[in-house]
Amino acid sequence: MNLHEYQAKDVFRSYGIPVPAGKVAASAEEAAGAARSLGGSVWVVKAQVHAGGRGKAGGVKLVRDADALRAAAADMLGRRLVTQQTGPEGLPVEKVYVEAGSEIAREIYLSLTLNRERGRIALIASASGGMDIEEVAHKTPDKILTATIHPAAGLQAHQARELAFGLGLAGPQVAEFTALTAALYRLYLDKDLSLLEVNPLIVTKAGKLMALDAKINIDANALFRHPELAQLRDASQEDPMERRASEHDLNYVSLDGNIACMVNGAGLAMATMDLIKLHGGEPANFLDVGGGATSERVTAAFELILSNSRVRAVLVNIFGGIVRCDLIADGVINAVKKVGVKVPVVVRLEGTNADKARALLAQSGLKITAATDLTDAARKVVGLAKGKA
Repeated sequence: MNLHEYQAKDVFRSYGIPVPAGKVAASAEEAAGAARSLGGSVWVVKAQVHAGGRGKAGGVKLVRDADALRAAAADMLGRRLVTQQTGPEGLPVEKVYVEAGSEIAREIYLSLTLNRERGRIALIASASGGMDIEEVAHKTPDKILTATIHPAAGLQAHQARELAFGLGLAGPQVAEFTALTAALYRLYLDKDLSLLEVNPLIVTKAGKLMALDAKINIDANALFRHPELAQLRDASQEDPMERRASEHDLNYVSLDGNIACMVNGAGLAMATMDLIKLHGGEPANFLDVGGGATSERVTAAFELILSNSRVRAVLVNIFGGIVRCDLIADGVINAVKKVGVKVPVVVRLEGTNADKARALLAQSGLKITAATDLTDAARKVVGLAKGKA
């Protein structure tokens, strides 16, 4: 689950991490009132969406008077902001964050994330922070500095100092950076985060460090431990189909293809998508109905994937270990009857009660194509999606 910038900065403040003063607003007039309460003569208006690249997309504007501030807020609110991370459909802007202007001398990139190859948390930094950090990582990876944190020892002061020196910090800034990274690491662990990013961490003209932006991603599997964070969820920023899937405890991710997949088990789902692509097709989604799938959940899953107007064929690939294949067959039959499926459906069932499941499908009278194995299923569904018999 992601947090908005204003929410993440509230969390930062609770950990003593320095951030500029700011207030959230849902209208142009609220934004003007926020600026008045903040004082000063320079403010930054930021669209609140769960995506990076806002600055290049017009979602971050520096303003120097009240009229310009109202105009900037009015321009952002109520529209869909399209950035390099949102896709062409963009994300809705329902709130803006009005922040006091900062005197920036330097911009630094800083983040904490899990290095899955090493199974350890990595503290990543670069002296080339700001809007073009992705380009820096791609073209000049040598400018990216990393400290790998041992889980037993935690982040060590000498690791933070080494990064500080590598970033060109000096004097009191080194101690500030060490304290700031220690607080970020504590936050990362305390709140079960999957990503914590500060881009940019600025050095002000007065020589102080300050988090000018804040990005927090929380491990959704750990949200039960953090009800105060779960309450911050903004469903408007989520893919509507993924949101519907979560209501039925389905693991679903939207993709750009036209072959819908319903599979039990994440590994089998990945293999299914790989085989679809191998045979010239494009998957429309990742969908894992889970090991404890019921007929009702399968029906909900089928309705979900068929609500995608791009879908031209459906592949159901079930290996019955914990889940019974006959329950899956019941769900497929119920869903096909309920939804009125107008696209080809290919089903491959193996495992517990597979013979019974095949019999149920055969007796249903529905136009369902049986497959003998996964390769056969992938070939058939790709051909049917392309209009071939």
